[in-house]
Amino acid sequence: MAAVAGGSRAAPPADSAAVAAAAKEAEYQTGVQKLVDLLSKLNPAAKEFIPSSAAVSSPSRKALSADAPVFDYNSIGCWNGGGKESGADAYQQRRRRNVYLSQGRRRMNERSRHADREDSIRRTVYVSDIDHTVTEERLADIFSNCGQVVDCRICGDPHSVLRFAFIEFADEEGARTALNLGGTMLGFYPVRVLPSKTAILPVNPKFLPRTEDEKEMVIRTVYCTNIDKKVTQLDVKNFFEELCGEVSRLRLLGDNVHSTRIAFVEFVHGEPFEDTSEAAFKSGGVELTA
Repeated sequence: MAAVAGGSRAAPPADSAAVAAAAKEAEYQTGVQKLVDLLSKLNPAAKEFIPSSAAVSSPSRKALSADAPVFDYNSIGCWNGGGKESGADAYQQRRRRNVYLSQGRRRMNERSRHADREDSIRRTVYVSDIDHTVTEERLADIFSNCGQVVDCRICGDPHSVLRFAFIEFADEEGARTALNLGGTMLGFYPVRVLPSKTAILPVNPKFLPRTEDEKEMVIRTVYCTNIDKKVTQLDVKNFFEELCGEVSRLRLLGDNVHSTRIAFVEFVHGEPFEDTSEAAFKSGGVELTA
């Protein structure tokens, strides 16, 4: 009996070890199952994570955090209906969109310039049969009675008996009033005034005098044309100094295409220039020979 009792008391420790082992096994299986469930939720196409500190071959990513995502710009497309396009298609789409935008802006600018040109034409009159003695200042002064004159340009051959001009007003009312001046005697001929079919080409501001010295220099300068190629620069200078006054600067220009040359003559004195300029203009048509 004592032996049986002793044997019965030794059995429980063996059962306790089995239970503990079974509990550990169950805990291990549970952990494995959780790990399997966790791994099953990962993207199988995901690339291996490489810390930025270990990415020596990519110096452009050294400054990025280890948690920063890596973007593939080639895979970025633009949405078009049912899905994403490739990177090349997205680039073409953006390029076409930029071209359309630039073309739209260009068309708007062209429309704006066309509207301004049409408005300028409506405010401009065409004047023909102008005597060669009539200057732009005198013509603008006469037509200023019809309205504010914005611009006045006399065109044509200066050696021709008659020339024509374009006069632009500040508003259309001035242009309509100017039509009543048709038949007015200017010099020896009556002028004709008609609505203009074109606008006056604006002057490039780069060619205009900017400072007071430049303006004064322009006032003291005359333009000469139809100069024989045999005439030298000294001949032109002596000619104008004898008739008009002291010359400070002279430029004689020509090429191999035209048979004659041109010159710009600047005089020294500004105060008596009215007399010298008048003499210079009167010398027009005088034969100058070498």
